[in-house]
Amino acid sequence: MTPREVLQTIAAAWCSRPADAAAYFTEDALYLEPPDKQRYVGRAALAEFFGEEPLRMEWHGLAYDEASRTAYGEYTFRGGNQYHGVVIATFRNGLVASWREYQYESDLPFEDFASGQGRS
Repeated sequence: MTPREVLQTIAAAWCSRPADAAAYFTEDALYLEPPDKQRYVGRAALAEFFGEEPLRMEWHGLAYDEASRTAYGEYTFRGGNQYHGVVIATFRNGLVASWREYQYESDLPFEDFASGQGRS
């Protein structure tokens, strides 16, 4: 699978069986929302964190830099609240070795959020 396909598969898993998404992370993966707002280390911790209740994850664009094995993507995530954000994910042996996200809670549709149209 390409890094883009891995990230799309993770998003699809979160929409059906979230804990299954952990299989696409390395055994020692780091999942982080700096500065340590969320911090999980290892596939087992991620499976527990992701849980079993379906969520909603939608990518709005993905890019991959082969030289650094790093993928970048904007997303909308819905659990109890809606967040728009950016993920920086590094890959090792076809799996996510680190996932760093920056997100902002917002009820706006992504297009309005990203374009600034939602400002009054």
